[in-house]
Amino acid sequence: MATAAEVQAKDRIFIGGEWVEPQGEETLEVVNSTTEEVMATIPACAPADADLAVRAARDAFDAWSRTSREQRVAYLQAIAAGLGERSDEIAATIAQELGMPLKLSKIIQAGLPTGQFAAMPGLMDEVRWEEEIGNSRVLREPVGVVGTITPWNYPLNQIAAKIAPAFAAGCTVVLKPSEVVPLNAFILAEVIEAAGLPAGVFNLVTGTGPVVGEAIAGHPGVDMISFTGSTRAGRRVSELAAATVKPIAMELGGKSPNVILDDADLARAIPDGVAKCFLNSGQTCSALPRMLVPRAKLAEAEEIAVGAAESFTPGDPFEESTRLGPLVSETQRERVRGYIEKGEAEGAKLLTGGAAPPEGLETGYFVRPTVFSEVTPEMTIAQEEIFGPVLAIQPYENEDDAVRIANDTVYGLAGGVWSADTERAIAVAKRIRTGQVEINGGAFNPLAPFGGYKQSGHGRENGRYAIEELLQVKSLQL
Repeated sequence: MATAAEVQAKDRIFIGGEWVEPQGEETLEVVNSTTEEVMATIPACAPADADLAVRAARDAFDAWSRTSREQRVAYLQAIAAGLGERSDEIAATIAQELGMPLKLSKIIQAGLPTGQFAAMPGLMDEVRWEEEIGNSRVLREPVGVVGTITPWNYPLNQIAAKIAPAFAAGCTVVLKPSEVVPLNAFILAEVIEAAGLPAGVFNLVTGTGPVVGEAIAGHPGVDMISFTGSTRAGRRVSELAAATVKPIAMELGGKSPNVILDDADLARAIPDGVAKCFLNSGQTCSALPRMLVPRAKLAEAEEIAVGAAESFTPGDPFEESTRLGPLVSETQRERVRGYIEKGEAEGAKLLTGGAAPPEGLETGYFVRPTVFSEVTPEMTIAQEEIFGPVLAIQPYENEDDAVRIANDTVYGLAGGVWSADTERAIAVAKRIRTGQVEINGGAFNPLAPFGGYKQSGHGRENGRYAIEELLQVKSLQL
């Protein structure tokens, strides 16, 4: 069951290789998203804590940046092994904090971050650390102290996607994890401590974005910010970082289109699209919440989509039959319900679901799996990121109309195209202004570059691209 035996009290943060008392005296509650019970408390750190963490990272940078790649590989492998040993604990912790069904949490929330660290040694070999260009030797060197501010939806994976390549590059790190889903970050800190990483290379400071996140983003001792979160928060991070002209890699919101072309197999494409929308209860930045279908096939698509959506059984993440866990918090639940109500008010056709709580699940942050149709581009649910299990079906007239609708948002993170002709699908995908596009349900590749166009951010994570994002380029004229 998704109940905590006792409330954990995390009263230390990790700075300079030690667990230390925070300067801030307040605490934050961590709530079990299924039971609505407090499962832990963590420190609500102060700007002074962020300053100490940055100073520790600054002090450690020179020595760490000069370690051999072989030494860094050994540490990365040790961290990967440590995460693997605690994978069951990680999966269960995140299933309680966030609400992802346990069987998925084991694969995604525990498996992906372990894989991030395990992949780094091989990816380091793909980076051109030095090259000769005429009479110049071009070097790639670590950018310095990296401030990492991470979200709650894939908490440990988003941390690993930032700090594993940072370690590989030779950078030191100050991490502020989400205060909503933070316990997994403490497990990682314990794993890093056990791996013997030199003091100050990794530092963990917990607290809120407006206090700790802003202190890190604006700190003159931080050389670069890596941020994942909302577009609104990304704008604020950019403003703070601009004062010291530090570079930022940021992955922000999305409203990604899934274009079902007129020759696609609807029986395959529609259920896959519903699943891509509902993964992690829709709390996925690269989800596909807009399904574009030919108007001539709209009725058939609606019928298939309803059947697929209603197979996503909401319930306790620890129950085997559950396909849809709760949302992360009461705030998020009410936000999503508000979008559903707005969709109805603006004239979208509600096919299944709705704003009422799922039957028998009055406790927990649950939302019904919901499908709208006849959604037009100007509707709020077609433009704004909902971050819940809400699918908007948008009919189109022809291929050019589909591309127009697909690109008609401020976002550009992900997308999908389905066609019986793969080359036709690729041709359409090239016209969609997003950072990645699935072709006929192509699987997520954790080694491929991940990031967005437009207001979905800039910079790339995953694979060797993640390491290169954290390197400066120096030219030696010989």
